[in-house]
Amino acid sequence: MPVPPRAHLVPLLAVVALLAVPPPHGSSGTGTVADAASAVLVVCCAVRVVRDRVRPLSRTAAVVLGLPVLGICTAAVASHDPAASLPGVARYLQVFVLVPAAVVLTVRDRRDFAVVAWAVIGLALAQGAVGVAQYLTGTGASYMGEDVRAVGTFGPTDVMGMATVVAYGIVAATGIALGTTGRRSRTWALVCGGLLAVPLVVSFSRGAWIATAAACALLLALCGVRRAVRVGLAAGALGVVLVAGLGIGSQLVQERVASISQVTAAPDRSVTDRYTMWAAAAGMWRAEPLTGVGLKGFPHYRDSHASLALSSGSDTAGAGRGFQRQPLLSPHNMYLLVLGEQGLLGLLTVAGSWLALLGCALRRLADTRRAGTLPACGLVAVGLLVWQLVDFAYADIGGPATVLTALVLGMAAWWSFAPHRPAGGPATGTGTTGTGTDTGTPAGPVPPRRGAPAPPTPNSAPRARS
Repeated sequence: MPVPPRAHLVPLLAVVALLAVPPPHGSSGTGTVADAASAVLVVCCAVRVVRDRVRPLSRTAAVVLGLPVLGICTAAVASHDPAASLPGVARYLQVFVLVPAAVVLTVRDRRDFAVVAWAVIGLALAQGAVGVAQYLTGTGASYMGEDVRAVGTFGPTDVMGMATVVAYGIVAATGIALGTTGRRSRTWALVCGGLLAVPLVVSFSRGAWIATAAACALLLALCGVRRAVRVGLAAGALGVVLVAGLGIGSQLVQERVASISQVTAAPDRSVTDRYTMWAAAAGMWRAEPLTGVGLKGFPHYRDSHASLALSSGSDTAGAGRGFQRQPLLSPHNMYLLVLGEQGLLGLLTVAGSWLALLGCALRRLADTRRAGTLPACGLVAVGLLVWQLVDFAYADIGGPATVLTALVLGMAAWWSFAPHRPAGGPATGTGTTGTGTDTGTPAGPVPPRRGAPAPPTPNSAPRARS
């Protein structure tokens, strides 16, 4: 029985699809069905690597993706309570090592990448539709005394979940619209990006707004100044129509946008708590500068390093949940979280891996641009990675959407390290994903150049001229 052409993507697409399943009531954000699907994806890739008996990754890819292991394991061993750090070790390895490597091994060509990118956009449309309905019907999470905050299926305890997914969809749609040559794909990408702007606005997530604007601005700059100016004007006009013309959250959005510039002059309670937790994470690092206080150690050491300005928690309500006081268990800054819990060694290895990944992705994109092309998959990968690195300044891992962060890092790693090939063609590049050799040699015979005579076969005789 013939195997469907994209059957190998089923475990990967299952992770994306299962993120639409609402987490169980009272869940802390880990152990969801999407996390279970990501474990299945990793196991499938491991079985295939053992079966094929080939080196799955190039040396560069193995070093960059495996670098966080050093800081994570060292912080766990040096922790005051190594047993309590074990769940953190599993989570960090899942998000930053195992799932990204599994994505690199699963995606075979640019068509596979496009399928995954459109799946992310589809998930963003589904979550965004739920979020807009929550805003319009007043059934969202509580915000400024009203149940209008769009949170999708993630619930009020994970207000960043829907905003993250929708922002991924916008960035992916922008990359496809700028890099694809097909009119139909470009049109659909533009339509999807425009639709997703609405739920992003009513998510009231300042960090997601800033990261989305930065990532899209970078993609536009890579495609040329003139196009960037035209699209920027169009986006500004769309914003005026949405907020001023249609009145989508106009008053609340204006207040939220204004609060971005007031984070130092007159910060609100959430900003004050965030600054206090940032200072607490920095204090933990000063106490244990090399290896930090240990994974999952921030909640235990928070009060001993935080000032009295820190509140006891944040109020959550709405979206089908009753009032709940949610404790502040992280500094809402991934870089400071790594610095406080894993020390300088952890920051150099974990964040260093991300920066190395970004450098490799930009270098490959520059190489393709010098060759006269700017592929959509490269723009999508770079845009998603830049969005994540900017958003990490305002958020950290946690919640059901974290597994999608791992997929995004894997998509960027595929673009940076996998041997690229045309859809259905031989692989080219540096590194392997189970085909060819470590030097990037295709697994089959190299086709002749266009216009060159075909080489004679061993058992063929020259034809006589007629």
